[in-house]
Amino acid sequence: MSVWDDLPGQEPVIKQLRGAAESEWPTHAWLFTGPPGSGRSNAARAFAAALLCEQGRLQDRGCGSCHACHTVLAGTHADVTNVATEKVTITIAEVRTLITKAQDRPSSGRWRVIIVEDADRMAERTTNVLLKAIEEPPPRTIWILCAPSPADVMVTIRSRCRPVSLRVPPREDVAALLVRRDGATPDQADYAARVAQSHIGVARRLARDEGARERRAQIVGLPLNLKSVSQAVIAAGKLHELANTEAQSSSEQRNEMEKADLLRALGAPESGTLPPSMRSQVKQLEEDQKRRAKRSVTDALDRAMIDLTTFFRDVLTIQLGTGMELINEQIRDDLEHYAAGTTPESTLSRLDAIAQTRERLGTTNVAPLLALEAMAVSLL
Repeated sequence: MSVWDDLPGQEPVIKQLRGAAESEWPTHAWLFTGPPGSGRSNAARAFAAALLCEQGRLQDRGCGSCHACHTVLAGTHADVTNVATEKVTITIAEVRTLITKAQDRPSSGRWRVIIVEDADRMAERTTNVLLKAIEEPPPRTIWILCAPSPADVMVTIRSRCRPVSLRVPPREDVAALLVRRDGATPDQADYAARVAQSHIGVARRLARDEGARERRAQIVGLPLNLKSVSQAVIAAGKLHELANTEAQSSSEQRNEMEKADLLRALGAPESGTLPPSMRSQVKQLEEDQKRRAKRSVTDALDRAMIDLTTFFRDVLTIQLGTGMELINEQIRDDLEHYAAGTTPESTLSRLDAIAQTRERLGTTNVAPLLALEAMAVSLL
C-alpha cells in the first residue's frame, strides 16, 4: 500500500511526484491541472502525504501506513492546509489568511503544505495578493494549486509553479480501483466507470449507491418519452426533482462523514454532551455545510446535464456509424430505435441546447426550472 494507490492511470505523474518527494529540497510551488474527475485533489493530497511521510529512507516516502500519511490523507494533519471553496470565488480575505498561515513553521513535519483545490476561482485581484507569497515563500512552505487547465490560472502564477498534468484515467483502471478500494463487484465497477466516463468521484458514487444508479437511469431515459410540449414540461420538472434528490443524498453522506471525522479528530466522547469548545466547532461545520447546499444543487444539475448529453452522444454515434463504444450500452435497443427516427443534424441541435442550458445555469441567475423547461421543449 502507498499514497499513490488511488491515482489510477497516472503513472507519469506518480513518477514525477515520487521523485520530488524523495528530494531534500522540492520545488516550492506546484500547479496540478487536469479535467474534472482526473484526480487533481487526490494527487495533491498524495503528494503532501509523501512530502510529510515519516519514513527515514527517501525512496520509502509515501508509504501510506505511517501516522503522517494517514492524517494527511484524512485531512487532519496540522501542517497541511486544504482550501476547497463551495462559493463562486475564493475571496481576498481567505487568501490573506492562507498567506499568514504559510509564514508559520511546520509544527511536526518537514514542510508546511498549502493546497488550493480551486485556484481557477480566484479573481485577478485575489491572484495578485497570492503572487507575492508564491514568489518569496518561507523556506519550509510548499504551495500546491489545482485547476482544470493552465489557462485557468494567471500567467504570472503559473510561470512560478512547476506544472503537473493529469489525464482522464482509462476506464479499466478506474474499475479496478472501485473493486479494490470500494468493494464493488467487477460488473458494478465496469458499469460505473463507463457511464461516469472515468470520472473517479462520480464512478465511486454510482458503484456504491443504488439510488444514484436509479436516478441516473431515469435522467438518461427522459428523451425516450418526449412527444409533446406538456410531456417536455413534466420531464423538466422530473429532471429538476432528480437533481435535487441527488444533491440532498450526496450532501447527507458527505455531511455525516465530515462530522464523524471532525469529532474523531477532536477526540469527542462517544456519548453524552459535547464540551463547549467542541460544540462551537461542530456548529461552525454545520453552518459551512448549509452554505454549501446551494452549490450542491447546482453541481447536481450540471451532472444531470452531462448524463443527458451522453444519451444524444450515443444516438449520434449510432447515426454516424462510428463504431465507438456506447456510454449507455445497457439501453442500446432504445438508443437505436430513437436514432432511426431522427437525423444527425437534429441530434447536434439537441446537444447544443443542452450545452446552452448548462452555461445558463452556471453563469446566470436564471430560474433552474424555467431553464430546464425551455431545454426540454427544444429536445422535442
